[in-house]
This record gives sequence, C-alpha cells and structure tokens, in this order.
Amino acid sequence: MSTELIINSKPSEVDIAILEDGKLMEYQTQTSQNDFAVGDIYLGKVRKIIPGLNSAFIDIGHPKDAFLHYNDLGPQVKSLLKYIRNTQSGGQQTAMLDRFKAEGNITKDGKIADVLTQGMPILVQITKEAISTKGPRLTSELSIPGRMLVLVPFNEKVAISQKIRRKDERDRLRMVLEGMRPKGFGLIARTNSMGKSAEELKADLDTLVKKWETMYAHLKKEKTKARVLSEEDRVSGILRDLFNDSFTSIVVDDESLFLEIVSTLDTIAPGRDKIVKMHTDKVPVFEKYGVDRQIKTSFGRSVPMTKGAYLVIEHTEALHVIDVNSGNRLNAKENQENNSLEVNLVAAKEIARQLRLRDMGGIIVVDFIDMVKSEHRKALYEKLCEFMKADRARHKVLPPSKFGLVQITRQRVRPATDIETSEPDPEGAGTIHAPINILGEIADSIEQLAKAGYHGISLHTHPFVAAYLTKGFPSPRLSWLFKYKRWIRIVPRDAYRYLQYRFFDRDRKMIKL
Repeated sequence: MSTELIINSKPSEVDIAILEDGKLMEYQTQTSQNDFAVGDIYLGKVRKIIPGLNSAFIDIGHPKDAFLHYNDLGPQVKSLLKYIRNTQSGGQQTAMLDRFKAEGNITKDGKIADVLTQGMPILVQITKEAISTKGPRLTSELSIPGRMLVLVPFNEKVAISQKIRRKDERDRLRMVLEGMRPKGFGLIARTNSMGKSAEELKADLDTLVKKWETMYAHLKKEKTKARVLSEEDRVSGILRDLFNDSFTSIVVDDESLFLEIVSTLDTIAPGRDKIVKMHTDKVPVFEKYGVDRQIKTSFGRSVPMTKGAYLVIEHTEALHVIDVNSGNRLNAKENQENNSLEVNLVAAKEIARQLRLRDMGGIIVVDFIDMVKSEHRKALYEKLCEFMKADRARHKVLPPSKFGLVQITRQRVRPATDIETSEPDPEGAGTIHAPINILGEIADSIEQLAKAGYHGISLHTHPFVAAYLTKGFPSPRLSWLFKYKRWIRIVPRDAYRYLQYRFFDRDRKMIKL
C-alpha cells in the first residue's frame, strides 16, 4: 500500500487529505483559529460542582463550560493541584519533579466535592472537542505525546503499547525507559518505539521534557482560562502519529508549510524529506491529485458504490444511521442471497472508509441488506471487523441483531465532517447531486448491461452531458469501449433534464435498470 499526504493551504485554513493507493481515506481541515483542540492543556477555573453527576464544570475560556467527571481526574490529581499551587506561589522553582513530594492518590469511588472547590485553578487537557450544545470534555490526568513516547507527569510507571507483542522487545524497551525516565514522570512506549535505539528514544524524551518546561513557564505567569500547552498542528500531528514506510509522497502548495514539513521529517525520519514535493502547477493541488473529485463522490447524503448500489447516511443528535441499498440490478435472476452478500461486503468496506473519512463518532447503526443464511451474516461481520482494523480511533463492532442491524461505537473527539456536495440546478429547479457522480453511475450501468449480454446500446441524455462524454482523448465513451468492449451510441436529447439519462437497446426499446 502506498500512502500520499496532499495539503491545500488557504489564507484562513489548511485542508489535509490522506490517500491510500489513490483513494481518499481521511480528510481534515485545520483553521488558523484552532483553539480548544484535542490535546491542548489549559489552566482552567472550577466554575461549578455538580454532586449529582459527580462532576464539575470548568471555565477554560470556551463559550460553553467544559465538563470534567470524577473518573477523569486521574489518581494523582492531588499532586497536580499541589504542583499548581506551588508553581503559582513561587515554591516550585523548577519544572521537573526531582524534589517534588507527591500527594496520595484519590480513591476510585470518591466524591469530586472532596477534591475540587469552586474557584480553584486546575490544569486540564481536552479529550473531546465541543460538539453541538455540549462543551469540551476534559481530563486532569495529563499526558504529552511524542512520536515514540508519551510523557505522563506524577506517575512512576513504564508501560508498553499492546501492539508490541514480542516479549524480548517489550523487555528491552522497559529496561531502556526505566534507565532514562525522569523522576516523578511515567513513560508509555508507543508502537513507533519498536526497534528504536536508546539514543532515538532519549531524543524523543528530551523533546517531551522541553514541552513540559514550556507548560511550567506559562503556568508561572498565567492566571486562569489560559492555554499553557498547545497540541501540535494537525499536519505535524499526522506526521508524528502516522508517518511510516508506506508514505510515498507528501505534496503541499505553500512554501512555508513545505519547509516546516521538511524540517519535521528531518527530525522524525532522517533521509525521507525527498518525498516532500512543492506543488507549483497552475491547477489547484486538490484538483491535480483527484481529491476534489473524490470529495464530491464521497460526501453528501447518498454515497454511490459499484454496480448501482449506494449508501444513505443520516446524522442525528443521538447517532448516525447508514442504510445499504442494492439499487436496480440486472442480475436479479441470480441467487438473491448471493447478490445481497456481494453488496453487503462492498458496503462494509465503504462504511469503514466513511467512518474514517467523515470522522463519525458515537453510535453508528448500519442497516445491511437482509440475508437468510447465518454463515453469510457471520462472514459479513468478520469482514467488517477486518476493514475496521485500519481505523486509529477506538471502536467496537457488535454482531448483527435479530433485526439485521449492526451497531458500531467509535471514539468521538470532534464533530463529524459534513461537506455539502449538491449543486444548484442550472435549470433553476432547486439542487441536484454533484454532476461528477453521473460518470460513475453511467459506467456502473454499462458494466451491468455488458454482463447481461446487451449490444447496440444507445445512451440518451441532456446535450451538455452528451458533449462531455464525447470530448477529449480518451473520452469517457472511448474509455468504456476499452473497458467493457461496448461502443455506446450517445444521443443528445433537448427534452431531458440536466443529468437525466436512459439506455435503449438496438431495437430502440428502453432498458429498465
């Protein structure tokens, strides 16, 4: 698999697209006003204690108060509160914890009112961005992630990622990290630490310690409602968390961002900066690499798939609903059960992609096409779980219910990405689906007609569409000839609405799809 990172820089935002083997898999937008992002650490102020919820509302400067539950305080919260008091009073002379005397841990079943009081300053980290009417979700169990390690203050433990399975490697990492762990800090070895030398690990640790020192410097001078440590921008975060040998190209259209990425790669992957390319073409970078086209076909309420099948995706306040539709299929004479399985497997792969692409979180309910055989339902469930393995977000896939519904829970840290893909109808009748989608729909129909043995096919459509299908080299019509071994006669029809089309056989009878 080859991975490409395409970055489109605008005056007020940066659009980031990740392509895997040419297919758009992730799409993110970072605005210049990127406050209150996941991972940011704020010095907040306890605004209100809610004993009934065993939680507190924290003022961090966001329009909505942030939410902090007792379970998210972290066992070492008393040490954190003491560190804040000592730092702001001048008693804590250094950022490090060598001489800091830790407080005892809180119990798992305690009361938040026994730990926090109204008006108290507290360091908190955003774990979930504000969504709809809810403010950000917080934790006071702070962590500072790097490419290979995670630094955890007020902790004395070394933990190894569960994805590192070899016992000898786990033991090696544990021994190396115990030898370099600063007093009062814990360390977590991420998957990227596997096989790394002690020197590489120490360099990553030094970077994290500098971030902690930066936070300490801000804490000394800031009052409440201030950001004391910012999470890296999303481009740097993606490189930190995702960059590996599968990355074959990073294309960016902004010179300052280009230099920043080269510098980042020099640090995390020396020698790989040659894959970074500066886009100077007059054609916009997203159009050049097919990202704009894939956005048009991948977002919106209806998502087309192969062979006329499609997904309908609806978003509600409580959950996301995905309906799988088979469309009109010419091979209905074949076994309906096999048809259903075929469409469901295609849909499972597309659904796993859509969850990553739109960053859909919370509860997702999928209504697959009904299947009678239990072995087919089992095969579908196993395939869906397999496709979901590529998803970095925490998730769980439940087996199909007795109603044939599959429930998925997926970590939600920010609002789902929703891009409007419909366009104004040039004939003035409301809106229409993105015109780019029509090519895929027509091609799928021709494939079905070819498999069904049709020859002498005519395609009747609006004159604008007819002109587009015959222009260029190779034109879409010529491409269909090479791919499906069928020459399609294209007939412009003035009476047809824009994007309307129909197929006719050699006897001029309309073919019902």
